[in-house]
This record gives sequence, C-alpha cells and structure tokens, in this order.
Amino acid sequence: MQTITVNDIVIANAAIAREVQYQDAPSPRAAWDAATRALIVRELLLQRARKLALTADPQTQDGARETDEEALIRALLEAEVRTPTADDAACRRYYQANPARFRSPDLFEPVHLLFKAPRDEQAAYGRAVERAEAVLAEVQAHPDRFESLARSLSDCPSASEGGRLGQIVRGETTPEFEAVLLSLQPGQIAPAPVRTRYGVHVLRLERKVAGAVLPFEQVRDRIAAYLEENAWRRAVAQYVALLAGQARIEGFDMPGATSPLVQ
Repeated sequence: MQTITVNDIVIANAAIAREVQYQDAPSPRAAWDAATRALIVRELLLQRARKLALTADPQTQDGARETDEEALIRALLEAEVRTPTADDAACRRYYQANPARFRSPDLFEPVHLLFKAPRDEQAAYGRAVERAEAVLAEVQAHPDRFESLARSLSDCPSASEGGRLGQIVRGETTPEFEAVLLSLQPGQIAPAPVRTRYGVHVLRLERKVAGAVLPFEQVRDRIAAYLEENAWRRAVAQYVALLAGQARIEGFDMPGATSPLVQ
C-alpha cells in the first residue's frame, strides 16, 4: 500500500486497521477509506492545534473521559469554528416549512384475536388460518361478539381485555399487521385474516385519533438545537476542507478548499 502522509507525518497502516472497526461502511474497501479519511482529519486538526499552541484539560461527559488529543481538538474547534445561534425567526421559518416534522403521531386502537402458530410450521399455521377464517365469518355476521370471542379464543395476552391492544402508533406492530391496520376505517373489521410471524389475527380498528401539528412554542428549542447542530457540522466540514487545502497530503485523495483559512 502507498504510504500516506500529512505534512510529512505518516498515517500508519496499523492505525488505519484499528480505526476500521469504528466505520459503518458497505464494504471493506469503503471502511478502509473512511478510516483513512478520519485519521487524516484528526492529524490535520491536531497539527493546527499544536501550531496555535493550544492546551486543554480532558473533560468527562456521560461517564466517558476525553483523551488528551480529543480535548485538544475540542479546544481547537471551540477557538476557530463559529456558528450563529438560531433565533426565533430562523426557527419559525423551519417550523413553517416542515410541518410534518412537528406533528404528533396518529393513534390507533385495534382489537384482535390471535391464533398463535410458527410461520415455518405449515400444518400448524394452516390450522390457525382455518380457525381465524371461521371466527372472522362469525364476527362479520355478529360484530358484537368480537370481544367475547377474543376473551375465550385468543392466544394473545390481550385476551383478558377483550382483544384490546390499547393505543399504538406506527412502528409498534409487525409490518403486515400495520399495513392492514392503516387500511381500515374506525369500526371496520379486516376482510381477511392477517398473517404475521406470530400467527394469524382477526383484526378490527376500534378507533383512530389523528395527529396534529404541535404548537411552535412546544418545539422551538428542539428546532433551535437541530439548526445549530447542522450549522456546526457544516462549519466543521468547511474548516477541515480549508485545512486540507493548505496541507501536503500524499497517498490519499483528500479534497480540500483553496480559500485561505479564516482566522
């Protein structure tokens, strides 16, 4: 492999190999490149911090203590990267442009019977389907019997509640169950048994409470934190690109900006 240097400081292959484990990448090659890039960025920042003769004491956050180098990089970024705070006007613009992000979730109140059977046991699963089809026919003819049948027949712990699962939101059930649930109107029984990895369900949507956009005042701080974090990330990326543009980096293609480093 080609030797990689940053202003004549070698980035050792052994260091890259250790860094690979921390990279989430689709392939070993991509992970190696990501690790190499991370170590080049680290070296650029440390060289800049030492050039400025910065010092910093390691801090402890969430039970983890910084290393000396991490503290030095933090001090450098605090000294040289400046981003504006998100004022009310900026937060309100984002709020008005992204109402779906600040909407409370729809709430669903399903009622079901479960005939439990492993999906990979064909005979048992087939019997569960037959039982579900028979019960479905009965509750379609007599909807008022749904809860009593759930209490006596369902294999779900919700049987004691007449099959009621309480209020749920998207993502809290299996994809197959959710897909059918979303297609139903309040009071409607699913026209066919719902097959999931847990078994076979007879399903009714009891009630749906539509979500609503949360008041700006309730989400203002969350928006400000999001905007400031994004601004910080962009500023740090630009700062690193400026450092890379001024450095001599050999053995790896590290794009850098050519503008002078902003002091």
